[in-house]
Amino acid sequence: MAKTPAQRAAKHGGPATSLTQPGVLARPGSPAAVAEGGGNGNLILIAASVATAFLFWYFHLLTLEQMTQLSNGHPMPDSLIGGFDLSYIEQLRGSMDADARGQLQFVHKTAGTLFPLVFGFTWIILIAFNVRRAALRRALWAVPVLFAVVQLCANVAVDSMLADGTPDGGQVALTSFLVVSSWVLLALALLAGGCALVLGRGRKRHSRANGAKAAPDGGPSASPDGGSPGGNSPRGRR
Repeated sequence: MAKTPAQRAAKHGGPATSLTQPGVLARPGSPAAVAEGGGNGNLILIAASVATAFLFWYFHLLTLEQMTQLSNGHPMPDSLIGGFDLSYIEQLRGSMDADARGQLQFVHKTAGTLFPLVFGFTWIILIAFNVRRAALRRALWAVPVLFAVVQLCANVAVDSMLADGTPDGGQVALTSFLVVSSWVLLALALLAGGCALVLGRGRKRHSRANGAKAAPDGGPSASPDGGSPGGNSPRGRR
């Protein structure tokens, strides 16, 4: 008749609960605990990444593209990666009425504000989950934060430039610099996120390799005659 784990423990002095029994908690810092925490973090990161991609599409690829219908086909300053000059702004202002400029201001206050904020928040989470060195993590954090600040400043500068009666060359140059800088910082932030993912994958592979090496050493050893670990087998006592 088969004995329960408690009966075997009372007879042979072994542990009553086996490592394969349900309800055993993962040791903090073990590969199982790290995998469980990483799974929850990945869900948050995936949801934030989807929201970021949607806002980029809605702001740059949909709304600003539709604004060209109100400006006789002229692209909005936000979409000009290479910048713009005073003559282009004068043409753009001549093709947009007050309602069109008001619509652009509304776009900047809604999607134009949400996109850099959500992007910066998502990239901060991405870097925090994958980079463990504090100095490198702060350096990578600076890129998406700076992008969000510059993008918000560019939104305000574009609205102010188009709202003025006659924008001067200095104001146009500053606005163009902010727009170009926002695109450059966006590209740098994408590179920083890629570096964080590479570092995170390397760290996870290293953790799995260490866990695989530690498992044979840390597991219970069976006696040569097939009895329970830590005590004499029934066969040996007979």
